[in-house]
This record gives sequence, structure tokens and C-alpha cells, in this order.
Amino acid sequence: VARSHGWDISKIPVLEMIPEEEEVNPEAQYTVFHPSEVELADTTGAVLKKVQEIKPKRLIFDSLAELQMLAREPLRYRRHILGLKKFFTGQNCTVLLLDDRTTSKVDLQIQSIAHGVITMEGMQRDFGVRRRRLEVKKLRGTQYREGYHDYVIQTGGLDVYPRLVAAEHNQEARTPIPISSGIKELDRLMGGGIDAGTSTLLLGPAGCGKSTVATRYVLAAAERGENSVIYTFDETRDIMLHRSKGLGMDLTEHLKAGRIVVEQVDPAELAPGEFVSRVFRQVKERNVKIAVIDSLNGFMHSMPAETVLTMQMHELLSFLNQKGVATVMTLAQHGLMGSTMGMNTFDLSYLADSVMLFRYFESHGEVKQALSVVKKRSGSHERMIRELKMEGGKVVIGEALRQFQGVFTGVPQLVTAKEAGK
Repeated sequence: VARSHGWDISKIPVLEMIPEEEEVNPEAQYTVFHPSEVELADTTGAVLKKVQEIKPKRLIFDSLAELQMLAREPLRYRRHILGLKKFFTGQNCTVLLLDDRTTSKVDLQIQSIAHGVITMEGMQRDFGVRRRRLEVKKLRGTQYREGYHDYVIQTGGLDVYPRLVAAEHNQEARTPIPISSGIKELDRLMGGGIDAGTSTLLLGPAGCGKSTVATRYVLAAAERGENSVIYTFDETRDIMLHRSKGLGMDLTEHLKAGRIVVEQVDPAELAPGEFVSRVFRQVKERNVKIAVIDSLNGFMHSMPAETVLTMQMHELLSFLNQKGVATVMTLAQHGLMGSTMGMNTFDLSYLADSVMLFRYFESHGEVKQALSVVKKRSGSHERMIRELKMEGGKVVIGEALRQFQGVFTGVPQLVTAKEAGK
């Protein structure tokens, strides 16, 4: 097992406590003493003798379940563990006790004897890899981070992703700086652009242009020499780059220069804490100015429950906002237009500082797209509904749809010039 991780443990003494062959023979099982009395004493004696011989700085018992079977009685088992604790108190040795928790009842008294308790568990999901997480339940004399922390087993050991605490990354208050998309009409719709240190939610049905608008902000930032990152959950990296190029947004040069990083994320293979750790590392190492999560639907599917998703996103967005990062998130709604539009099983619009609403609508037998800004905490914004076009390799924001009434219903009605003027 050690070799499979690339470790050389040839210099680490391993005391194997498996019974010798002659002890397995039936004749060796007959004794005037109870087997637990002999075997437990022999096992403990062998361990203590080895400890006094090599004087280790670190010792591992793997596992407590074996000692528990030898002790047979819970009281004798606890007294035995307490005796081992007293023995090692003056030995200048850190002892790790491994417990596979195969018994149906967890022995909390043993946890009270130990100075520290770390629990590790695997959560089986209906699809995809198991989600593994650990929790530090107790560590005397030490301040530690409470709660669950995701981890994955990799070749070479464990990758642990500590729970993100946004309050640990507070920075001085700053005046929001508008970030341009490179499209004047879109910036005007947003009241000058999205602000640094805020989060923007692009909300609408599938295929209405949410990812395209998000990419437009990333490209504009790269053209200014700023770093950005895109996490794509719903489409492959190649398709995303091909689609962007077809709309006049060629990211190839900026990808080679390292100004844009596109990470394709598979929710079935991802631990939620790992994703948060990836974002954290991009902010720390590359000083990104714009982070795109496309989409929250894919991120949701990697989470076990809605409440966990909301709490996780709250901490992540708070951290990004405090670091001055403009976060752009897309969220696909159910249905396409009109009465077929349904509500999402979760609502994150209250977490976002700004919300762009995308809709399809029908006009003279043609399906068109509309865009409006319904929320912006950091300043004013235009309240008109504008047509969104993607034609001729460009993203075009049209004039306000003053001649229509009920655009967001999907089937708008034409109004007279007098009514439109009002």
C-alpha cells in the first residue's frame, strides 16, 4: 500500500501482531487462563517492550478494534487504554489510535481519554464518487477550525480542503469600481458595468445567452491585462471555446498568455470543498479579477442538500467580494417561455448583488431574446427591457422594447405609439 503511494517506509519499524502459526493450531487453544487474559497481556507486553527498545517519537496503533476484541469486556478495555495513556505520558511520543468503528456502538469514553479526536467518514452518493469528509471533534490546548472539511484520497496521500471562513479574509472597505463588458449598451444597462467586489447572477432559461454574456466580461478583462477564471460545469472546455469564437470572442491568445483559465468541472467527481479550494487558490495565486461559475445548476448537483449549497455559496461569495473579485454566476431556470417557466428548487438571487434576467419572447412568428437588470445593490441601473441578439459574430444589445407589453410572459402584445410614449 505504501509503495502504491510512492512512499518508502523501509526505515519505519512495523510490529506485526498477527498470531504465529503454532498458536493457530487447536492444541494451542487450551489453557487454564481465559484467552483474553493471556493474549491481551502478551500483546501489550510486546508493544511496550518495542517502545522501550526504539523510543519512537510517533506511534500508531492499527487498530483499536483488535485490542477491544482481546479485552472482551468494555470496562477492561477502557482501563487498558487508560493504562497505555499513563505509560506514554512521559515518553515524549505522539500516539495515534486508529479505530475503524466496526462496532455498532461508538465508545465515547475512549474519546474522552484521548487528547484529540478526528473523525473521518465517507458519504455514498446516488451517482459519482463518494464524498469524504473529516471533522476535528476535539484537540485539547489547540484552537482548531470546527465543522466538516472535505478531502480526497490521491496517489501520495490526502488532499484536505479546510472549510472556507470568509471572516478570516476581511479587507478595508473600498469604493466599487465598475468593470466594463466592452459593449456600451450592456454597460449602460448595468449602470456603468458590474462592480468589482460584487456578485452578479445571470438568470434565465437554457440557451438564452447567459454563458455568452459572462464570457464577454472575461474577454474584456483579459484585453485590459487582468486575470480571470471560468469554471464550466455544463459543457466541455473545447465546445465552450468553439462557441465563444463563433461569436467573435476568441480566447486562444489570452489562454496561452495565462490571463484566462478555463477549468472543466465534473460534478460527479467533485467534492464541494475541492471546488471552493480551487477558487481560493486562483484568487491567491493569480489575483483574478473576474470569476465565472457556469452554472450553479451543475454546482448544485455536486452538493448533498440545498441548505449546504446555500451556506457554501454564501461563504464563497463573501470571500470573493472581500477580495475585490467580480463574480458572475449563471443559473438556468426550468422551461423556456410563458407558462412553461418554472421556479428553481433553490433560490440564490438574494445572495447576488446584481441580477440580470434573460427571457425568450415571440414576435411575428420569430423567437427572440430579451435582457433586463432587475437588481443592483451597489448603484443605479437601467430599468428598460432590451432585445439581446447574437448575430454576425457579435453580441448586440438592441433598443428598449417600448413597442411591446408583457415581454416576460413570452407572448407580448404590441402597444400604440401613444401608450409606448407613456
